[in-house]
Amino acid sequence: MISERGILDLPSRNRELGLIALAVLITTAGFAAVQLARAEEFSSSPLVAALLFAFAYFVAHAVVRVVLPDADPYVLPITAVLTAIGLIEIYRISPELARDQGIWMLLGLGLFVAVVIAFRDIRRLEELKYTCGAVAVGLLLLTITLGASVNGARLWIRIGGLQIQPGEFAKILLVIFLAGYLRERREVLAAPTRRVLGVGIPALRHALPLLLLCGISLVLLVAMNDLGSSLLFYVIALAMIYIATGRLLYVGAGLGLFALGALGAVQLTSHVQSRIEGWLDPWAVEQTSGYQIAQSIYTIADGGVLGAGFGRGLILNSAGGTIIPYAQTDFIYSVIANEMGLVGAVAVVLLYLLLAWRGFRIATSADDGFSKLLAAGLATTIAVQVFVIVGGVIRLLPLTGLTLPFVSYGGSSVTANFAIAGLLLCISQRANRERPL
Repeated sequence: MISERGILDLPSRNRELGLIALAVLITTAGFAAVQLARAEEFSSSPLVAALLFAFAYFVAHAVVRVVLPDADPYVLPITAVLTAIGLIEIYRISPELARDQGIWMLLGLGLFVAVVIAFRDIRRLEELKYTCGAVAVGLLLLTITLGASVNGARLWIRIGGLQIQPGEFAKILLVIFLAGYLRERREVLAAPTRRVLGVGIPALRHALPLLLLCGISLVLLVAMNDLGSSLLFYVIALAMIYIATGRLLYVGAGLGLFALGALGAVQLTSHVQSRIEGWLDPWAVEQTSGYQIAQSIYTIADGGVLGAGFGRGLILNSAGGTIIPYAQTDFIYSVIANEMGLVGAVAVVLLYLLLAWRGFRIATSADDGFSKLLAAGLATTIAVQVFVIVGGVIRLLPLTGLTLPFVSYGGSSVTANFAIAGLLLCISQRANRERPL
């Protein structure tokens, strides 16, 4: 029986089930609202989509209930609500894109289930840290050499009729490598062996892999014309190094090197330079490099406080396209702000903050160094990615090619983020199981 505290008094898996059911209701209501706003004849496709959404998440919940009974009960429902909002807004833009996104969601939940089953003992990943690091570098090099240029950035590899973004999976492999390496070397990295100008410096043989990683991030910035992924990888590395060693030296030196690399990239690559120009004054170049950010600001402002409602925002032009180019990917947050208003836009950010908080809570409850660093790195990945993409949409930062986790259209992003959710639950399971009563 539920007491006056409500759902918080339920067992953890029942709490998870109730919150997923709430996400299903949001999905069904959202699809119905969009169809009513379109003033079209009744179609069963939104109902079918809602049923598939419910089936996929209830299956994922059933697997977690059996395999990870003590795992965190909030991670999966938060992803369900975010995925629901993304599907609704993508359906608003294009039913065909929503169909494709639904397929990727099913594949992502399939990967989630595979991760949950394969790595229920998360410590097995520590033995693969160097393999993960090598594969991450290989994926990025493959993108540089064989990738196709889209909007000036070389991020995608085309295989048949599919486009895959290897960087989405490389970021997870990078976090696994860093968690294993820093767990093994954090004592020697924190203890200096010599002093230069009064600053303690660790032994070069221990810091060399980290320096190579920073160098690769800067190379990515120039070779791939991708400010977003380079910044994401760099911040993840610096955050995990600081968490492991507690030394601000690494953070300061790393940020200084990245600033120099970014300055050089602005001078050498026209793509990064145009992004900076559009960020500094989009209205001066509104018809060229500033067009997207200017349209984004107009769209957000049009939403007001409460928004126009699902399906009623002014995001489509007379030709049937979107006012903002690539609204379903880079600028999906602008669409959310237009239709859900300031209240809905803030609620989405709070959901991400809640997801990151659960990740850091899992990290603090873990009883071994590798699990702590891995959970903190994964939570940092989500938080930084959201900060960079939302910051670009509202003109706090230059525009990047990153996507909003679980919300933006894109198969690689969706599947990779579900893998992150699965890893967090695996860490949570072990942490809660080993915790004394």
